[in-house]
Amino acid sequence: MNDDVYELKVKPRAMQPVTINVPSDTLEALQRVADTREMSVTALMKLYIGQGLRQELAKRFGERVLESTASVLAGHLESEQEVNSILREIQLASTLRE
Repeated sequence: MNDDVYELKVKPRAMQPVTINVPSDTLEALQRVADTREMSVTALMKLYIGQGLRQELAKRFGERVLESTASVLAGHLESEQEVNSILREIQLASTLRE
């Protein structure tokens, strides 16, 4: 058995309060989910925002990688059709891994 002790170190980040209007039924649903997870609605909302933001940033990063790949391939290949075929193959391979 490994006796190493792992310590979670969280860097404090600057916070800014935000006020949003949420439909009552949505807030009630959030409260039910938060209760099942034994967390506050605020913590649950932060979790959901963080998850959505990470997904969006990953998607944008992937799009930038594909754009860069297309640019590099276009500089090495003469056929635009071949470049597009390679990009489609990359996209297909990446969606199969998700």
